[in-house]
Amino acid sequence: MGCLRIIRRMPHDAHDDHPHSLLPPDPALRVRALETILTGKGLIDPAALDAIIDTYQHRIGPQNGARVVARAWADPAFRARLLADADPVIAEMGLYGRQGEHIVAVENTDTVHNIVVCTLCSCYPWPLLGIPPGWYKSDAYRARVVREPRKVLADFGLTLPQDMAVRVWDSTAEVRYLVIPMRPAGTEGWDEEALMRCVTRDSMIGTGVAARPEAGS
Repeated sequence: MGCLRIIRRMPHDAHDDHPHSLLPPDPALRVRALETILTGKGLIDPAALDAIIDTYQHRIGPQNGARVVARAWADPAFRARLLADADPVIAEMGLYGRQGEHIVAVENTDTVHNIVVCTLCSCYPWPLLGIPPGWYKSDAYRARVVREPRKVLADFGLTLPQDMAVRVWDSTAEVRYLVIPMRPAGTEGWDEEALMRCVTRDSMIGTGVAARPEAGS
């Protein structure tokens, strides 16, 4: 039987004392409530906030993470450096910034599947993956993936072999994770641009696997 490991690299020190319990349970309502409060206090500019969201949604997104994964597939030396210490490697590629500090790369193999969650909020590597999807921030995902990761993966259409171990990585304000999915069979000799088209956002979170488009598609 497969085993389950939940890995917490660091405690949620930065989140321990902020009042989640005082906010609405729905993430979208929480965001709206916080934005209203902070705008009223003059602490944020809604126009600047919209510009930041537009940047991450349209100009920064999963294609950055896909480039990292494709290079790791194509270059064993790069992959080894990435897995040993991701921060300087990612910085060399210019893929750093707020919400992307202290990245740890974890690799899927024939025997281990990794999946990422933030159990207390929604810590996520924005410079690599863009804006986190709504389901990643939902209470249901954050609670269930720890207790029953195989069932959650099945909900995403991914059924793992029973002898494959599942490792659940708990992101924090201090550490965020990037899953390196397994390279699809039949992609030997593909260049980096072609390999990037195999990499999906969900495969870099661990709720999916890499696709295998035609090399020329």
